[in-house]
Amino acid sequence: MGSCARTPLPELDTIEAAAFWQRYLAATGDAGEPRYTAVACFGDSVELAEELLELVLGGRKRATAGSVADYEADGLPLPNAGERWIACDGRGCPRVVIRTVEIRVGPLSSVDEAFAWDEGEGDRSRADWLRSHTDYFRRLHERLGVPFHDEIAVIFGRFETAYSEPAPR
Repeated sequence: MGSCARTPLPELDTIEAAAFWQRYLAATGDAGEPRYTAVACFGDSVELAEELLELVLGGRKRATAGSVADYEADGLPLPNAGERWIACDGRGCPRVVIRTVEIRVGPLSSVDEAFAWDEGEGDRSRADWLRSHTDYFRRLHERLGVPFHDEIAVIFGRFETAYSEPAPR
C-alpha cells in the first residue's frame, strides 16, 4: 500500500472543503444528504494520499478499507452506505466527492479477491492486498497504541466518484 517515503499529511482545508461541497451541489443538483460526513485523505502520508487519489481519479480504485479502532480513537461513527465524503490530495485540498455504496465490517483476514480487485492497489490480488494493508494497519495501530493482530475489525467500503475537480494550481 504505497511507497516507502512517509511525509506526514498536512492539516485539511475544511474551509475550501465547504466551498468544494457547494460547487458539487451546484454542478450535480444532488438532492441527497445536504452535507458531507467527512473530509479525509486516503492513506497516512502525502505520498500515499497522492498515489491512492490518482487511482480513484483514474477509475481503478472503487473501494477502501479502514480500521474500526481508528474510528473509535477519533470518536467517529462508522460510515454507512449512501453517505458522501470529500477526499483530499496530499496537500489537504479537496478533490473528489465520494458516495459510499456498500459497507461491511469484518476481520482483516476476511478480505476476498473481489474486494482486493476493487480497491485497485498493487497487483489487485488478495495476497498483495493483505501484505500491504497489514503493513498499513500495523503502522496505524502502533500510532494509536492499539494492539494489532490478523483479526482486527476492518470496515470494507465500496464507493463511486460523485464529483471531482482538477488539482488547484
